[in-house]
Amino acid sequence: MGFIKDMKSGLNRNVTFLGVVSGLTDISSEMLYPIIPIFLTSVLGAPMRIVGLIEGTAEATASFLKILGGIWSDRTARRKPFIVAGYALSAVSKPVLALAGTWHLVLFSRFMDRVGKGVRSSARDALIADSTQERHWGKAFGFHRAMDTLGATLGPLAALLMLRMMPEAAPDYRFIFMAAFVPALLGVLVLVFLVREASPVDPSGKNGPAAERAPMSSDFRTFVVLYAVFAIGNSNDAFLILKAKQSGFSTTHVILAYTAYNLVYALTAAPAGWLSDKLGKIRTMSFGFLIFASVYMGFAYAEKGWMIWGLFALYGFYGAFKEGIAKAVVSHLSGAGNRAAGMGYFQGTMGFLTFFASFMAGLLWDKVSPAAPFIAGAACAALSMLGLLVWTGRRRLSF
Repeated sequence: MGFIKDMKSGLNRNVTFLGVVSGLTDISSEMLYPIIPIFLTSVLGAPMRIVGLIEGTAEATASFLKILGGIWSDRTARRKPFIVAGYALSAVSKPVLALAGTWHLVLFSRFMDRVGKGVRSSARDALIADSTQERHWGKAFGFHRAMDTLGATLGPLAALLMLRMMPEAAPDYRFIFMAAFVPALLGVLVLVFLVREASPVDPSGKNGPAAERAPMSSDFRTFVVLYAVFAIGNSNDAFLILKAKQSGFSTTHVILAYTAYNLVYALTAAPAGWLSDKLGKIRTMSFGFLIFASVYMGFAYAEKGWMIWGLFALYGFYGAFKEGIAKAVVSHLSGAGNRAAGMGYFQGTMGFLTFFASFMAGLLWDKVSPAAPFIAGAACAALSMLGLLVWTGRRRLSF
């Protein structure tokens, strides 16, 4: 009972409903995520390099706007307007996919979706930190990731249910694209009516751009650089999906494997965040990098279906020990007046590197071998893990 009480403490109204919003939005997004690469390659006839280009461009767009959105949120001392605008734009992007006759409109839809993500992400994460006590940051971000990923688990299942009701030889992907708009719209409504603005960003009450008066610390910059080593090899998950297809998985099996990944992620994200508050966030996150390196090496050489199933499940543990905890680290390395900017700089930098990583993964797949992008990703994760542990030991950081 004490553990359950400890897990609940700090999870207030804003954290809870922002988790609900993210869960509903991810039901919508993840209904489409495992289908879009298949739709691009099998229906629209796009080559692998176009898959990498679309996903990389989408992430680069989000990255740029995460930086601008974070700075703007700090300057206006507002969070909620950016969050509402971002989620609304992402919702509208879903039906656009149903109109796609070439890969160009898929690119446009992904662009819209990522513009929305870029506008909302930094402000939303800053609002979570603003609404929560510092000692609960790991748990709060872990809970948010758990809810987000629960939606990511239900989304593919909803898509699979719809696919099972369609002719196997000619599934109507466009109907699924239209259906994905419904949970996205519900998420926007929850956000508008149930999430509240937190205290002003600048507690001094002074006017002006708080982020400019509080530049990011040297520890923040060091963390971003060391984490970037990992991001260089962290290509889009579309390549894991296509590796499964290459190994003989049907579309149904791909969706189920991806669902298994998300289910493990959803079940372990909140406990991982709680654990990071107790044991130290960098140390806990480094364990996630170790799992990532192991999984990517496994994908490089996996040939049998049971290997793919196991690797997708193990990949869920990596997710739980990475993203939410990284945001908690950024919260510690930034202040009240520049927290959204810090979230933006961090997530934006990682997104730009995801563009590079995804584009290079596509080239490595086409020009070298399907194993090459996974080997490169595993090496980058191992180097980043070692760098973070050495830095943490030397700085003797207390979080």
